[in-house]
Amino acid sequence: MKKYSYIGIAFIILIFGIYAIPKIVAKFKTPQLITIAKVPPFEFTNQEGKLISNSFYKDKVYVVEFFFTTCPTICPKMNENMVKIQNKFYGNNEFGIASFSINPTHDTPKILKEYAKSHGATLKNWNFLTGNQDKIYELANTGFTLFAGENSDAEGGFEHSGMFALVDKQGNIRSRLDKFGNPIAFYDGLDPKGIQMIKEDISILLKE
Repeated sequence: MKKYSYIGIAFIILIFGIYAIPKIVAKFKTPQLITIAKVPPFEFTNQEGKLISNSFYKDKVYVVEFFFTTCPTICPKMNENMVKIQNKFYGNNEFGIASFSINPTHDTPKILKEYAKSHGATLKNWNFLTGNQDKIYELANTGFTLFAGENSDAEGGFEHSGMFALVDKQGNIRSRLDKFGNPIAFYDGLDPKGIQMIKEDISILLKE
């Protein structure tokens, strides 16, 4: 009787393994990162008063956000999470961040420098960028397809996406696929899961 019980238990374990192993393997499978688009040429002034273009990020993996320093809603949380990303890859010269202000009239290099300091942005490859508003909006809305615009009814007078874009060393916007095989396109800068995913995918791109 015990013999048959042992056989039954072994059979159950075998069946469980057949169904469980693929799920375990899938869980630890390296995400596939596809190309969404090429980052268009840009040139803006950073918090140090220096002109920064695409060439600054050549051979670097970098994260892009659109924000403004007087934002009373999502920007503080976005940049709190961006600092976490900064700290994860601190000291890696092949990593960078680009934060584009959507209120460049107010956000001068001096103000951006104060903002960077007060928010813990110490990574040398993290640029807070300002310049011509129309060009910044074109970069956001057309280049990255991350919405940004003025809205007098919105808190702070501006609206923008809370998503982060991930760019590879060749200047391509990259994205992992969701469980259905569709690109997520961007990473939620407000969600811990989104931050964890972008950290994982930055690590992948740094090895390419």
